[in-house]
Parts: sequence; C-alpha cells; structure tokens
Amino acid sequence: MIKGISYWAFPAGTSCKEAIKLAKENSFESIELAFAPEDELGLKTTKEFCEDLKAYADQIGIKISSMATGMYWGIPLTDPDNSKTAIENTKKYLEVASWLGIDAVLVIPGCVDAFDPDFKIVEYETCWNKATEAIKELIPYAEKYGVCMCLENVWNKFLLSPVEMKCFIDQFNSPFVASYFDVGNVLLYGYPDHWIKCLGKRIKRVHFKDFKKSIGTLDGFVDLMEGDVCWPKVLDAFKEIGYEGFATAEMFPYAGAPMLQVINTSSAMDTILKK
Repeated sequence: MIKGISYWAFPAGTSCKEAIKLAKENSFESIELAFAPEDELGLKTTKEFCEDLKAYADQIGIKISSMATGMYWGIPLTDPDNSKTAIENTKKYLEVASWLGIDAVLVIPGCVDAFDPDFKIVEYETCWNKATEAIKELIPYAEKYGVCMCLENVWNKFLLSPVEMKCFIDQFNSPFVASYFDVGNVLLYGYPDHWIKCLGKRIKRVHFKDFKKSIGTLDGFVDLMEGDVCWPKVLDAFKEIGYEGFATAEMFPYAGAPMLQVINTSSAMDTILKK
C-alpha cells in the first residue's frame, strides 16, 4: 500500500506547496490535499494554480493521492434548503481534482445528523433518497472530469453498516461512485475487517485512523497503534480483497508541537505497513 498523509496533519495555514514538501521530507509517498470554498484549493482556484502544484509534486517525487473536504458538514448534499449549493460546490471540487491530475475525491453523500447542535436533522429515508438524487446528478460531472466520488463512512448517522454502504454504491452501477473506507471511523459501530471484506473492490481510497472505544467520542481518536484497531486483521483484509492503493493517515496536529504528529505518524505507518 502507498503510505500517505492528509493535508490536515500540518499546522493551520500551511500552504499546499509547503505541505507537499513537508510530506516528502517525512518519508510519505503521497499526500491528500484539502478543498475548502475560501482556501487555496477552493471555489476560486484556477487551473494554472493546480497545474503548477501538480508539477511541483512531480518534481520532488510525491503523489497527490486525492482531495478531502469538510464542506459537507456545513452544507450537506442532503441539506433541506441548500442541497443545490452543495451540488454546485461538488462540481467545482471535481473540476479542481481533474486539474490536479487525481482520479478520486472524498464525498460525504448525506447527513442525518452532524456535530453542530443547530444542524437540521434529516429523516433517514429522506436522507437516502436525497443523497441518491444528488449523486445521480453529479455522476455525469464525475465522468466528464474523470474523478471518482468515493463515499466515506463518517459519523453522520447514515449508511451505518457495510451491507448498506454496498447497496447504496451499487444502485448507481457507475465506476465513478465507490468507497472511501476509514478504518478508525467504523470502530464506533463495527469492525474494520468486516467492512473491508464486504465492500471489496468498491474501496478506492483508504483513511488510516485509530480510536479508543472506551472513550467513544471525538476524543477517542488517538495516534496510530494507540487505539483499538487490530492492524494485522485490517492488513490481512486488504490483502484478501487485493487492495494495494493509497493509505492516507488522516491526523491532526498536536497542540504546541504540530510537526511532531507528522513525524510520529510516519513512523507508525512504517510499522503498520512494514515499510
């Protein structure tokens, strides 16, 4: 598997080029960049900027694996009032990805509920139907740009089992809709190896995180190899389905020592992946 790190692991305000450089210097083979409407990679990003970024990554010898985004927590594709905005933002997201030369982005298909106490709760069946409509509308754009929408299992109270995720993906019968499997997220309500075997070839991208079930909240996310993920079972499951693609550590900086997180994560990834 290809050892990667998320842009979010670097200190806030780090430029894309600097993050790429730091990832390379810390022995990562790939980096996942982040899209946010008002940031460097966002709604106003130009093709020229993206091509320059890609050329820089190529020059120093690191791959841009994918893009992630937090924009769906603010305006989900299933938002009762603003789903059209979310769809338009996703079209730009796909276009920017194509300019970067990457073929996959993380997409949250919908939210029944989210972390914001002011979030408008969406009924489960309504969420399924609205998410289905949104993804169907976006498939032609994903095809146009050659970018797969990889749906991640997140804490959105939606698609809570691997069978359900599999059925949701399969209804589209499209190579441009797949799974972005997050190892740590699933521990709250399942077992990573079960999900991996069930989703199989639908998995196109992977996030590595670790989690302590005894805590059971956002504070339960810990450094790799310090939580309850059984990494040997996870690696065996990936081997069983033939997944050899990107494995991106989705981590966040330590308070007061931001780069230490990147250093520790690189070492942990080497141990897990036996680099």
